[in-house]
Amino acid sequence: MSLIFILDLIGTMAFAISGTLSAMEKKFDLFGALFIAFLTAIGGGTVRDCLIGSTPVTWMQTPSYFIAVFMGFMATILFKRRVLRLKKTLFLFDTIGIAIFTVIGIEKGLMFGLPAYSAILMGISTAVVGGALRDVFCNDIPLIFHREVYATACLIGGILYALMNYIGLNENLTILITTLTIIMIRLLSVRFNWSLPKSDLSTEK
Repeated sequence: MSLIFILDLIGTMAFAISGTLSAMEKKFDLFGALFIAFLTAIGGGTVRDCLIGSTPVTWMQTPSYFIAVFMGFMATILFKRRVLRLKKTLFLFDTIGIAIFTVIGIEKGLMFGLPAYSAILMGISTAVVGGALRDVFCNDIPLIFHREVYATACLIGGILYALMNYIGLNENLTILITTLTIIMIRLLSVRFNWSLPKSDLSTEK
């Protein structure tokens, strides 16, 4: 079992937990929570695979992804009191998810012969689309549209991955450094309140 496959399953489970927590906050029923968990976990990968022509999409080819989603869902439901006591749990699992899925998306893009810039876009899409769908279905403004550093962390990590890949750094080390970089950028951006400039078309002075 390759490192990238293991990371993919970990990212899938992390996003499933993130989706389940969002659904619980909105007081969805169990089926609704499972639907949101599944949508969050596989949404980005599905869009990526469709864009690069990799069909059937990855999660349809093995039961491992269904198992990962269900395990994340059940763990959150069964231990919801403990999970909800943890400060910023949703943020933590979402951060882990976007870091891992960025790497997964870039790897898949490069595997299909895409140039580095396109592979980075596939990484960002894999990372943020699932969370965006989760937020839309939970009637929230997607995080990608907030001022806080989110997709930008994926972009920086993606560029770093491309540079390390270009110089021929060990693949597993490249994956590890990229993943940790995205996580650290996201955590530090929240800790120190980093944000991008706000778009404002107002003519008021």
